[in-house]
Amino acid sequence: MFAVIKTGGKQYRVAADTLLEVEKLAGDAGDTVTFEEVLMVGGEGDPKIGSPFVGGAAVTAEIVEHTRGRKVIIFKKRRRQNSRRKNGHRQDYTLIRVTDILTDGKKPSKAKKAAPKDEAKAAETKADTPAETKAEAKAAEKAEAKKPAKDAETDGAVFEAPAGEPDDLKKLSGVGPAMEKKLNAAGVTRYDQIAGFSKDDLQKLDEALKLKGKAENEDWVAQAKTLADESKEK
Repeated sequence: MFAVIKTGGKQYRVAADTLLEVEKLAGDAGDTVTFEEVLMVGGEGDPKIGSPFVGGAAVTAEIVEHTRGRKVIIFKKRRRQNSRRKNGHRQDYTLIRVTDILTDGKKPSKAKKAAPKDEAKAAETKADTPAETKAEAKAAEKAEAKKPAKDAETDGAVFEAPAGEPDDLKKLSGVGPAMEKKLNAAGVTRYDQIAGFSKDDLQKLDEALKLKGKAENEDWVAQAKTLADESKEK
């Protein structure tokens, strides 16, 4: 049996035990939510199509957790106006598990499903864990979290570093002390070098340092040209 529900301005096809990510809902993890805007119910006999909603139909679900989507960067630039604006946005979502599809005005059962044995056992272990053991576990988690950051740094140069004293790359938008070290390790040290980068070079640098398009979005090439010209004038 399946149903089509409307929530957050979108339509979703759901069935029992379906895990679904929807626009953020009010409530905490473990709470039950009811969707009464059911557009269609099918799977048993003739499908029922609402106009706009199916009378007496409802879908109940349990909130699993609240999550956030991937970050979206909004970058605006005005040519020759020295105007740049950068904003980020992460949409809030709620992960739900569909429990019942109700028709003919039926009410959801109040009894909650028993937790799986593994989850119950994990809960007992967590409750019995001493404070010292918990502290050690947290320290181990932090150590593991730091490992990927180290692996992200390049071990060898991606480009051949040009001759001369390295420029202060922190003047580029979005470059701090840590990013400057990574760029230098990759063989990027001077403004005139970046100013001459092609799209392929930017892509190569982006893949090596996992910049997620920062070099192109921040227009490092144009900035580097300006900084290189200022350095020559001095």
